[in-house]
Amino acid sequence: MNSADSSFLKLSREAFKAATDSICDLAGTDAAGSFVCMGADGTPTTRIDLAAEDAIVEILKADGRSMRIISEEMGELILGDSPEFSIVLDPLDGTYNSSVGIPFYSVSLAVTSCDLSDLRFGYVSNLALREEYYAEAGKGAYLNGKKIKASLNSDLRELCVSVYGYRQNVERTRKIYKNVRRIRLFGSVALELCYVASGRLDALVDVRNALRVTDVAAGELILAEAGGLVTDGYGNSLRLPDNVTARVEMVASNGHVHEKLLELLSGG
Repeated sequence: MNSADSSFLKLSREAFKAATDSICDLAGTDAAGSFVCMGADGTPTTRIDLAAEDAIVEILKADGRSMRIISEEMGELILGDSPEFSIVLDPLDGTYNSSVGIPFYSVSLAVTSCDLSDLRFGYVSNLALREEYYAEAGKGAYLNGKKIKASLNSDLRELCVSVYGYRQNVERTRKIYKNVRRIRLFGSVALELCYVASGRLDALVDVRNALRVTDVAAGELILAEAGGLVTDGYGNSLRLPDNVTARVEMVASNGHVHEKLLELLSGG
């Protein structure tokens, strides 16, 4: 797919530009991480989070189509009288990184059916580096316009995995830490899912039961279109919760190591 003519890709790029412009003077400053309010998802909203969300919502309003927006900070917003689709939005995934100047934070935007059961389009783009990932259901996944595929690695001893299991559920992840070659934690799950999709990582495991629909919706589709696999922490299909307060856990991989990772999580 070259989705340059896709209306959703065009909308996503406009949203990304608006977010970039809105935070360019904030990123890496003390003001970026200043507390503004509690977000709809139950976590603190910072000044840089709110700036990115406000800018993107204005773009979505200007689009003119009736839609349902689910976003980390504001919760839910209905535009128009009869929504044609839902937008699942994380205006800034990786708030801490953006606040301290670590160049790994992103806009994550997914287009789904109104009840979130049917992922149609996913877009994740790094706000600090030129990394634009997108996918349309059934048409492959792309990084900066070039088709991507998940890795073919199947040997646990050679894997590079992002593992979030510290503090909560650390015992479940202990065997993964012991058996894989490399562990990387970057602080933006949306982008890390895309790193699995592009073969930079072999898998992402997050069993903190802390992920929200806004963290995973876009990246889940991008990884699936790249040939990867996403389940919950027990191998069941990952059902996206229809609100920003519900939490999930996730195992995302290139597909070739999925069962081995699940076995390690189960204590096998």
